[in-house]
Amino acid sequence: MLVPLALSLPLALAAAAGTPSPASSRTFEFTYTVHLKQMPAGGKSLRLWIPVPVSDAQQEISDLSIKSPVKYRMREEKEYHDHDAYAEIDARQLETAQDIVMTFRVTRHENRVDLDAPRAGTPPAVPADLKRSLLADRLVPLDGLIGDLSREQTRGLEKPLDKARHIYDYVLSTMRYDKTGDGWGHGDALWACNEKRGNCTDFHALFIGMMRAAGVPARFEIGFPLPRDKSAGEIGGYHCWAEFWVEGLGWVPVDASEAWKDASRRDYFFGAHDANRVLFTRGRDIRLDPPQQGEPLNYFVYPYAELDDRPWPDGAKATFSFRDLQSG
Repeated sequence: MLVPLALSLPLALAAAAGTPSPASSRTFEFTYTVHLKQMPAGGKSLRLWIPVPVSDAQQEISDLSIKSPVKYRMREEKEYHDHDAYAEIDARQLETAQDIVMTFRVTRHENRVDLDAPRAGTPPAVPADLKRSLLADRLVPLDGLIGDLSREQTRGLEKPLDKARHIYDYVLSTMRYDKTGDGWGHGDALWACNEKRGNCTDFHALFIGMMRAAGVPARFEIGFPLPRDKSAGEIGGYHCWAEFWVEGLGWVPVDASEAWKDASRRDYFFGAHDANRVLFTRGRDIRLDPPQQGEPLNYFVYPYAELDDRPWPDGAKATFSFRDLQSG
């Protein structure tokens, strides 16, 4: 039987993005259910991390509640400031399969930047961690093929916005959205460059790698998509996107994979994210808090479990659903 452990978070975080249009927003309830397997014979302890979304300039998270058969505590890792619910579970607490259910309300705003003019008012402050958005990730190198390709596509260009548009157009003209076979979905920029296909992770790994190699800070964001044509239902899996930094504009949104799927919105998704999404975490190569024993996480949008200090990928699976709500 689930024991409700309700949680109210002070979820308003500062962000450098501009004020979204109030007419372009979506309010919905999101349900994230973690299915914990029964502890195997001989298992002693389970450590579990569940990503938890927070508010920023593009989304307000409220009424967050976690119903759990085990105690947990909220944590925040230091590099990207991603949040999670963390639990240490004794084998005796998991003699049968159990569910942990997280629900919350979201108002998500369109994030659209006027690329022709600096934002009104005080220019966005340079983030303290901007340098991290210029560094390589394990699967996003900045030298070799990616560096050569970036220099080729930005040759003669000085302005970050011009470099970004050329890289964006290159990715869209070269890649195709294709999830057949193996290799896709890891966000491996070299694989994407060679295979010229993949999902959103692969599109944005290539984009981010080329941007960073060109000296333009770029960052990875991941969460879940909402269908434009439905008001409720199951969500099959994650969606990711990117942002890059331009002085005077701040973080500029990009969604290359959605632009590939809908060519009519190719220009729109260079400088905008629509409201049909919810952000969970940022960054790659993530070290959780407290640190996991396994390798850094490639990205963090699904629950992560370790059984007796070893990764247990089958121990915690998740399903997702949403329903639209009246705004206000």
